[in-house]
Amino acid sequence: MRHIMVLNAKGGCGKSTLATNIASYFATQGAAVALADYDPQRSSLDWLARRPENRATITGVAGFEDGLRHAPRNADFLVIDAPARSHGAELTDLIKHAETIVVPVLPSTIDMQATSTFLEELRSVGKVAKKQAKIAAVANRVRDNTLIFDDLDEYLSKAKVPYIAALRDAQNYVRAYTRGLGIFELPEYLAWPDWDEWEPLTAWLRSKRSQP
Repeated sequence: MRHIMVLNAKGGCGKSTLATNIASYFATQGAAVALADYDPQRSSLDWLARRPENRATITGVAGFEDGLRHAPRNADFLVIDAPARSHGAELTDLIKHAETIVVPVLPSTIDMQATSTFLEELRSVGKVAKKQAKIAAVANRVRDNTLIFDDLDEYLSKAKVPYIAALRDAQNYVRAYTRGLGIFELPEYLAWPDWDEWEPLTAWLRSKRSQP
């Protein structure tokens, strides 16, 4: 089973959006997928509760209640929506369940500063330091041709982790989330720009570069 974690100690950076879309992407590819929600706000599980029955099945796991004890053992992918404010021993325990870690970062000075501190702590966790878990950063909810996105793009380009993709701030994510769908399950005429932006991330997730 492949374990993919979406993680950043900074709240409100779009972890649930990335986690649900990663889960739905692999599900639409025919994989058996489980989605573990470690956030008590249960945004990922709420999304899953709205998912239509005729869509590819994704099994929900209430990680905030009892960890991964009820995660299906036959899943090909386990996507983990990690909670905010994870530090110290809690962060170390979370990373034990991860092989691939995606860190979303918003275009704001506060988020960049918080992520710098978080990435420094994350890289010091034993499993990451030993390269037993791979990390990548994603610029999230960006708007092209803005100064703050230029700042974020420069910041992530210089960060000591791979900078994989930049995802726009689009209503398609709201449309998909409210219907229990992923961005890849929206009509092509509506979502093709987002599909193009996701291609570097999905390619990385499929590659050996994202695996220890």
